[in-house]
Amino acid sequence: MQNRLRVLRAERDWSQADLAARLHVSRQTVNAIETGKYDPSLPLAFSISRLFQQSIEAIFEPDSDKSDSNNPADDLGVLTK
Repeated sequence: MQNRLRVLRAERDWSQADLAARLHVSRQTVNAIETGKYDPSLPLAFSISRLFQQSIEAIFEPDSDKSDSNNPADDLGVLTK
C-alpha cells in the first residue's frame, strides 16, 4: 500500500518520533508504514486520518500493481473461485 504519510508529516515539520507520540505508537511503526513495510490496522488508519484531517483514501492507496484487477473482491483480499 502506498501512502502520503511522510509528505504529510514533513509539511508539519514533525519527526517520526513526533508523529509516533501523537498516534501512541513507536517510531519504528511510523517508519514501517512510511516505507511500505507495514500496512496500518484500520483503527490506526482512522487515527492517522483524524490527525491529518483527511480521508483515509486521501492518505492511503493500494499499490498500482495490485489494483489492475477488474474484480473488486481482489482489492478486499477476498478469495473467489
